[in-house]
Amino acid sequence: MKKLLTLVFVSILSGILTLSAYKLFLEPETLTVTAEKQQDQTTYFPTNYNSAHLLNPAEAPDFVQAAEETVHAVVHVKNTAVVSAPTTLEDFFYGRRSQQAQVGTGSGVIINKNGYIITNNHVIAGAKELSITTNDNKIYNATLIGTDPKTDIALLKIEADEDLPFITFGDSDTAKIGEWVLAVGNPFNLTSTVTAGIISAKSRDLSGQNYQSFIQTDAAVNPGNSGGALVNKNGDLIGINTAISSQTGSYIGYSFAVPSNIARKVVEDIMEFGNVQNGILGVSGISLNGRTSEELEVNLTEGFYVGAVEAKSGADLAGIQKGDIITKIDNVKISKFADLTGYLNTKRPNDVVNVMIMRNNSEELVPVTLSKFEILTTEFLDIQVKNISDDIKERYEIDHGVLVTKSDNYWLYQKIGLNKGYIITDINDNQINSIDDVTNLKKKYGSDFEKRIEKISIINTRGQKQSFIFR
Repeated sequence: MKKLLTLVFVSILSGILTLSAYKLFLEPETLTVTAEKQQDQTTYFPTNYNSAHLLNPAEAPDFVQAAEETVHAVVHVKNTAVVSAPTTLEDFFYGRRSQQAQVGTGSGVIINKNGYIITNNHVIAGAKELSITTNDNKIYNATLIGTDPKTDIALLKIEADEDLPFITFGDSDTAKIGEWVLAVGNPFNLTSTVTAGIISAKSRDLSGQNYQSFIQTDAAVNPGNSGGALVNKNGDLIGINTAISSQTGSYIGYSFAVPSNIARKVVEDIMEFGNVQNGILGVSGISLNGRTSEELEVNLTEGFYVGAVEAKSGADLAGIQKGDIITKIDNVKISKFADLTGYLNTKRPNDVVNVMIMRNNSEELVPVTLSKFEILTTEFLDIQVKNISDDIKERYEIDHGVLVTKSDNYWLYQKIGLNKGYIITDINDNQINSIDDVTNLKKKYGSDFEKRIEKISIINTRGQKQSFIFR
């Protein structure tokens, strides 16, 4: 019994000593290591828990005044066109051509008290008759003053006995992404409709041809809104609603407007000159991004890389060179080609713009006098051609030729497939170096040129060189 008690006592004492040693020597060290590991894995992010400003109704956007000031200056546009109707058996038998009236509708914006109205070209295209209905239900016949299909802008005029309400142009260049806007128009023939949204993006090009520069918004725009107003919170016109991106034909979240600075310049040109005056810089090239910058071995990932400069253009005379990177024009940041074309669409020939270029890793400000966009129409061929740039010469390894920019010549299309984008290098063994050579041929052959074509050499859009002989 005595030995058993001694054994129990020794066991208890051993346990106490073991626990004490663990507490004293091992446990603190383990806890310290664990704490340090926890701290290394913790990441802290800047956080603002003060959201009281979001709940303050006094700071919420108020569009009441902007809506009241603009809704009366947006009109309903009715386009009556005459189109070919389906041919009946009776029409076929008697050799008649059936026609019927087709009515289209859209919106327009009164831009001065005398009744000038801006709308989209596609709203009034093919019109036989145009009528305008104002917000107070007065109806006027409208006259088409002029149009520019490239920017999809048209100018109309109505005659009223009183001064009309109008919207003042704003500066679309200063509009910011995230800024609140209103779209005012007549969707689905519902007059005087106002929707709100924000500017989602600027300088959007939907064509893929780098000449459009739309303002993108998430304000609801539907069929019938085309030609209507996009205004800021002050009620200033910053865009003409033009298009939506949709698989259904109705609004699904994206709408696009022609910037007001472009629209204003177009209508001013139409009123002063009868057509649009385009000032060109005279460069071609590519927009920079991560991939193109790596291929071109340049440090910048934004801007416009000059691949070629057109001879005798404003850029050429100012000393802009191949390899320069355009980063700004008149303090407008140029990230892509749509930024460049969008700004230049607000300028005219002989306007001077200050171009910031990056050359050899240093910035240089170059004043450039914009030149006039000139293209020779060869009426005897019913095509348009222009001189080819140096980059096209390098691409096709040629030293002469002219580029076809438009072709309505059905005979040449049937014979050799001549179309836009083809290069004409020789006609009847006459080398074509420039549009001057085309002019000389026009004088030499006259109006019966097609009958006198014996041989023509071209380069098609696939880069294939071909010669055709006609007998």
